[in-house]
Amino acid sequence: MQIDIADFQGNIYNFLRKAGYHPDKVLRKEEPSFSRPLLGKKYPRFHIYYIAKKSLLNLHLDHKAPKYNHAPDHGAEYEGRLVEEEGVRIKNLLKEYQS
Repeated sequence: MQIDIADFQGNIYNFLRKAGYHPDKVLRKEEPSFSRPLLGKKYPRFHIYYIAKKSLLNLHLDHKAPKYNHAPDHGAEYEGRLVEEEGVRIKNLLKEYQS
């Protein structure tokens, strides 16, 4: 799910921390990523890539860790009830943060 943040005024890193997301250890300059675990465990977790060039947050749900180091195959869900609910939560928090 992509969340448009073109109108966002503020520091996206601070906003995501306040929304419960933590920067991933492997930070990519082009698309830094953040995660928020569910159920107090490492997985499943919500995972967001910040795409600054397009002013987007790319949200998905990781069900499990990649099988191999640096492999993109990780059982992600880009749609569905949980992803939609988290998207709504983030959009509402963006509105509050802007106020």
